[in-house]
Amino acid sequence: MSGKPKLHYFNGRGRMESIRWLLAAAGVEFEECFLETKDDLTKLQKDGSLLFQQVPMVEIDGMKMAQSRAIGNYIAAKYNLYGKDLKERALIDMYVEAIIDLNELLMTHPFQPADKKEQHFATIVDKATNRYFPVYEKSFKARISNIPTIKKFLQPGSQRKPPLQEKDVPKLMKIFH
Repeated sequence: MSGKPKLHYFNGRGRMESIRWLLAAAGVEFEECFLETKDDLTKLQKDGSLLFQQVPMVEIDGMKMAQSRAIGNYIAAKYNLYGKDLKERALIDMYVEAIIDLNELLMTHPFQPADKKEQHFATIVDKATNRYFPVYEKSFKARISNIPTIKKFLQPGSQRKPPLQEKDVPKLMKIFH
């Protein structure tokens, strides 16, 4: 299969956004197939497309890949974005795992009960400020943002998704529950 990778997910960031970033960094165009209803998800589950019955799922090189880290590792290795040696790959993995940890906090915030939102937000701010952001210093952000393929992905009109808003939660609940 030599066509564009096809991404199956809802029309939002979530666990697919890091995959979009990797493809953008590699300069690879991709298609997206958005899940709009519970039936869209059920169809993929019933036709055997989802190894673990969940998304994200990416069709690439004749495979239907599930699990965001496995997909990310495959894309990074395929497009030479996964370091030049074992030590570089370990460093990349550490940065990736930290982003996944922070992303999990961010993704769960809209789903917190109203009486827990303020404390959850305080936890996010504390961990982001004191644990994660110091590692990703401004010069790192500037270097990454100036890579031509990333710069293009950051421009309006790209396939980058906006952050999840609370108004979007009911729609996602209908798809995934």
